[in-house]
Amino acid sequence: MVDLLQRSAYTVVLTGAGISTDSGIPDFRSPESGFWTRVNPIYFTVHGFNQNPAEFYRFGMGLFQDVLSASPNRAHLDLAELQRRGLVQSIVTQNIDGLHQKAGSEKVYEVHGNMNGATCFGDCRRRVPMEKVAAQIFRGELPPLCQDCGGPLKPDVILFGENMAPDFDEAIREVRAADLILIIGASMRVAPVNMLPRMVANMVIINRERTMHDRRAKVVVQSGIAEATRMIIEELDRRAG
Repeated sequence: MVDLLQRSAYTVVLTGAGISTDSGIPDFRSPESGFWTRVNPIYFTVHGFNQNPAEFYRFGMGLFQDVLSASPNRAHLDLAELQRRGLVQSIVTQNIDGLHQKAGSEKVYEVHGNMNGATCFGDCRRRVPMEKVAAQIFRGELPPLCQDCGGPLKPDVILFGENMAPDFDEAIREVRAADLILIIGASMRVAPVNMLPRMVANMVIINRERTMHDRRAKVVVQSGIAEATRMIIEELDRRAG
């Protein structure tokens, strides 16, 4: 794995929910602890939000609190270090938590949006910083409403049935430029992101469970995410020393 990383001229990392579980944010599809085992995904579709935004917030409240209070874990910090060393050129993430940026990573593409703000789902399309939206939510205003037109405010995350975030087009360009993609903590069950690795000749996968791309990957590591990224850093340090 380290050999591939050192030989690569352009490496892109693709991360999923598994990289943030050590930061206290649940993943979505684990059989026993995944978010979808507790919440019906219908409330997280664009149709579900339109029909009942209050239920979207009621069921999502715990997740939003986890995301807004989370700090980067060892794996986020290790990826930022790999970027600083010039071994990783960019990060494509399905996560909405902003933890890569908090860890110091640059050139991060958030293909499912983020929790930096919310946009009015009514006519005015006003954008509101998440701090103000969170204050409304924690005062019990479900859903939080736009102060201009009274429409419900929707976090700037991509719901099922919505178009991908603008970053997705940039992510496609990054992946097409890459000769190595490092997939970390991603189940690869969600389209269209799960098609991105097919554009890259070489693939390394670090995930606790099997993925649809395991047979094509040069290396598959089924372990804890932070354990694997720490191993990469330590091996690089050993070789440099």
